[in-house]
Amino acid sequence: MKFMKLGSRPDTFYTSEDLRCVSSEVSSDYTIEVSGSRYHLHKFPLLSKCLRLQRMCSESPESNQLPDFPGGVEAFELCAKYCYGMTITISAYNIVAARCAAEYLQMSEEVEKGNLVYKLEVFLNTCILNGWRDSIVTLHTTKAFPLWSEDLAITSRCIEAIASKVLSHPSKVSLSHSHSRRVRDDDTSSNRAAAASRGWWAEDIAELGIDLYWRTMIAIKSGGKVPSSLIGDALRVYASKWLPSLQRNRKQVGKKEDSDSDSETDVSSKHRLLLESIISLLPAEKAAVSCSFLLKLLKAANILNASSSSKMELARRVALQLEEATVSDLLIPPTSYKSEMLYDVDVVATILEQFMILGQTSPPTSPLRGKKGMMDRRQRSRSAENIDLEFQESRRSSSASHSSKLKVAKLVDGYLQQIARDVSLPLSKFAHKNLNKSERKRICRVLDCKKLSMEACMHAAQNEMLPLRVVVQVLFYEQARAAAATNKGEVKMTELPSNIKALLAAHNIDPSNPSAAAFSTTTSMAGPEDQWSVSGLKSPKSKLSGTLRSKLAEDEEIDERFMNQGGGRTPSRFKAFCAIPGRPKKMFSKFLPINRNSNDKN
Repeated sequence: MKFMKLGSRPDTFYTSEDLRCVSSEVSSDYTIEVSGSRYHLHKFPLLSKCLRLQRMCSESPESNQLPDFPGGVEAFELCAKYCYGMTITISAYNIVAARCAAEYLQMSEEVEKGNLVYKLEVFLNTCILNGWRDSIVTLHTTKAFPLWSEDLAITSRCIEAIASKVLSHPSKVSLSHSHSRRVRDDDTSSNRAAAASRGWWAEDIAELGIDLYWRTMIAIKSGGKVPSSLIGDALRVYASKWLPSLQRNRKQVGKKEDSDSDSETDVSSKHRLLLESIISLLPAEKAAVSCSFLLKLLKAANILNASSSSKMELARRVALQLEEATVSDLLIPPTSYKSEMLYDVDVVATILEQFMILGQTSPPTSPLRGKKGMMDRRQRSRSAENIDLEFQESRRSSSASHSSKLKVAKLVDGYLQQIARDVSLPLSKFAHKNLNKSERKRICRVLDCKKLSMEACMHAAQNEMLPLRVVVQVLFYEQARAAAATNKGEVKMTELPSNIKALLAAHNIDPSNPSAAAFSTTTSMAGPEDQWSVSGLKSPKSKLSGTLRSKLAEDEEIDERFMNQGGGRTPSRFKAFCAIPGRPKKMFSKFLPINRNSNDKN
C-alpha cells in the first residue's frame, strides 16, 4: 500500500469544550464551522492556500460556515493541517476525500505553486493508479463522494487503471501482498501467468458495489482479451458474495417483501438490481458459465421477483446447455411465497420450450451430396478432403445434438418423478398419486408405449399405480420389439428381453408356456378392488381368469359409456385379450386391429 507524507510540524490540534483549536502562541483570529463543528484558527496560514476562504472573507466577512463540505470534519482537518505545515499521511483510503476537500477549498496553483491539489494529483497518477490494490481501494472509496469523484474523473481513472491491469500481462502488474490470490511480487512470470489464467482478479474486484463493479466489468469485457470463461467465473464469485442465500425459506423472503418496513424493501430492491446487473453482464458464449450457476440465478430471480425479461433471458441461456443440469437444479421455488406448490413448473416448461426451439435449428444428420458432375461444376472450389472434413464435423454436431436430447430426456424424467410428489400440483400441470380412476386414464392417454425405453417398460410393468391397460400395452410392445429383432413371424417366450424374463420370474410364471405366461402376466396385475391398479391378486389361482374377465368387462363398459357420450364407438382390445389363443402370433393380431379410428387410442 503506497502512502505520501506532507509537512513536518507536529499535530497541535486539540479539543476544548465544543471547539477545535490549534496550540499556538498567537491567538486565533478566524472562526469557521464545518459539519456542525466549530474551529478557532488563524487567517494567515489558511487564506494563503485556500482561494475559497479568501473570497469568503473579502465578500462576506461575517460568514463562517462551509456547507456541504465533502469528507466532513476529517477531510477539513487534513487540509487545515496541511496549511499549518503539520504532518499528514495520504493513502488510497483517504486520497479521494482529501482531493475533494482540496477542490472545495480551491487549493490550486492559482493561489500557490505546488499547492495541495497538484501534489494529490501527482500522487494519484504516479503511485495510486499504478498499484493493483491501491486502485481498487481508491475506487471503492469514491462511492462516498459520487458527484465529486465523477467531476474530478477519479472514478473513471480508477476503472481504466483496473481494467488495464486485468488486460495486461501479469508480470507488468504491481500486485499487493494482501490481495486475495496472494500472487507475490517476487513470483516468476510463469507463476503469474498461471494465476492470471485462474482469474486472480475476480475476488478483489468483488469488493466493489454493483454500480462500480458493473462499469469495471464493462471496461474489462470491452478490452476483448479476457476469455469469456474467466468473465463468467468472476460473475459467479461476485454473485456468491453479494446475493442472499438461495436456500432460505421462500416464505420468509416473501414476508419481507410484503412488510411495511422501508429498509427491508430497499434491501430487496438492491438485491434485485444486483441480480439483473449480473444477468446483463453474462457473456454470450455458451460455455462461459455453468448451467447450474444460471439456474441458481433463476432461483434468485423468482425469490426476488425480478423482471420477466431477465427471467426469459436466463431461461434461454439455460436451454442452450440444459444437458448439463441436474434434477436438483431444476427444483425452482415459485414466484409467490403464498403459492401452495413446492416448485415453479412453468419456468421449467419455458426452458424446455426454448430447448426444443433450439433443437429444431440443429444441423441435419448429413450434408447434401451432389453428383460427380455437380461437383465438377463448382470449379473445384473445395478439395475432397475439405468436403469430407465438413461431413465429419456435421455428423459430430448432429451426434452431439442427439446425445444432448437423450440427456435432457432423462433429466426431465427425473424431474417429473420429483415434482409428482407435490400433492398441491394441479392436474393441469401434472399428476400425483391421489388421482382418481378417470384422471389416471386421462394422464396415461398421452403416453406412447412404443417409444418407452427398456428401463421405462420395466418400471411401468411393476408400477401399481398405472392403469392396467397401460401395463398390458407396455408388455405387448416390449414383446413386439423382441419379435422384430429376431425377424420372425412369431414370438418365442424364451427369446424375450432379460427385463421381461425377470418380471415373469418374479410372478412365478414359466416362460416356456407362452399362453399361460401371457395370460398370467396380465391377470396377476389386476387388483380386486381397482381394475385400474396393478397390484398382486391374493385370490386362488382358480379364480384368476374370472376375476380378470369381470374387471376388464367392467372397464369396457366404462369405456363404451364414455364413447357413447361423445357420439363415438370403439371396439375393445381387451375382449380379444380375455380370449387369448395358444399361439402368441394370434394374440398380437388381436391387440392390433388394422382399421382402428383415433378414438381407440388410450
